[in-house]
Amino acid sequence: MAKLVKKGHIRLLLALFLSAIAGCKHSSGQVKNYSYTVAAVYPHDAQAYTQGLFIHGGILYESTGQYGRSSLRKTDLKTGRVLNMTPLSKHYFGEGSCILNNKIYWLTYMEQTVFVYDLSLKQTGEFHYPGEGWGLTTDGTHLIMSNGSPVLRFIDPENFAEVRSLNVTCKGSALPMLNELEYINGEIWANVYTENHIVRIDPASGKVNGIIFLNNLLPASLRTRNTDVLNGIAYDTATSKIYVTGKNWPKLYEITTQPIP
Repeated sequence: MAKLVKKGHIRLLLALFLSAIAGCKHSSGQVKNYSYTVAAVYPHDAQAYTQGLFIHGGILYESTGQYGRSSLRKTDLKTGRVLNMTPLSKHYFGEGSCILNNKIYWLTYMEQTVFVYDLSLKQTGEFHYPGEGWGLTTDGTHLIMSNGSPVLRFIDPENFAEVRSLNVTCKGSALPMLNELEYINGEIWANVYTENHIVRIDPASGKVNGIIFLNNLLPASLRTRNTDVLNGIAYDTATSKIYVTGKNWPKLYEITTQPIP
């Protein structure tokens, strides 16, 4: 997601967001709260405006945003070294990405276009969709897409047609500003844009059943005027390790989570 949301719906999104997040952040009972522990810290390109993040075959894949600076890249996880990178035309603002059946899907912000790539980052196709593109993940069958609203869309990867939609709620209130997504152990994890936490969503009901609070993950000593919000969740199915970062962050963090009593 970009720093500026389209003015036509920003007031509505913020009104919904403030209402829902107030109840969510102080939730208890059916919504579990989690803290975190940093297990390891790795270098991350501080010029990367992180939009999508995932791991495949031990390689970290990342899509970045901003007009004229968007790129899709393969990165060595431990060193942060970019192994391969393909840029996006300056007319497109890159957004979330994921891999399904060895095809990489990369959304764009307001251009209503998703680009398809092979594992070498060569473009092999494209589809079009209505509205904005924010985050993208997969449950292994469908693509799951966010657009800044409280609604997640399940997408057929063969034609990018919507199969079904899911209304996301926290304690009964619609939760908008869902951004980068990752599917982890039967749940959809989502960054909430501008917030320092991740929500865990039941893909059947749309209910938020957990909130991971990541306050102070990036220390003040590493922040600059270019540092932006928390965004980016990657899950390595081979190791069950979870990684998170943010837009223009100099570090990538491996974390574990613990319930807050």
